[in-house]
Amino acid sequence: MALGTGSHVTAAAVADPFTDEVFWTDGARASVRRAGTDEPLAPTAESRLVDVNLDPPFPNAPAFRAVRLLADDRLLARFGPRVLSTSLALTWVVAGRRAAYLTDGAAADSVHFAAGIALCRAAGCVVTDLHGAPLAAGPVGLLVAADAQTHTELLSLVRDQLTG
Repeated sequence: MALGTGSHVTAAAVADPFTDEVFWTDGARASVRRAGTDEPLAPTAESRLVDVNLDPPFPNAPAFRAVRLLADDRLLARFGPRVLSTSLALTWVVAGRRAAYLTDGAAADSVHFAAGIALCRAAGCVVTDLHGAPLAAGPVGLLVAADAQTHTELLSLVRDQLTG
């Protein structure tokens, strides 16, 4: 759930019913509430796990295919890819449970991503489209990483597909 004014999300929350956690942001900080106690969230790429969304549509195909990225030996040498499509995937990056998340398609104006993107931004994650540019309307995809190094590595792999 996200509350916004114009294109700016001012507050957001994502609940994980399996772990009884609520991830939330007031736009300036990102926290998780467990058993009534709030703890600040700190992204880290330590897990080296990357969630990749394989749900269609694939508007950047044939230039970019996430399934090709999953088979790239360079990705496999550095990261542990997982296939996932959920608003929780972004919260797991914020919580340090995943190093990154990427998806093709329109994410900037999607109700499925608004809360997670707000959490990622508030926690200091690197949030761009698949070209490394700020998110914009349209099918430009989404790349969220816990840190700049992880973002740079994944962006290089994505760009190899888009330009190759």
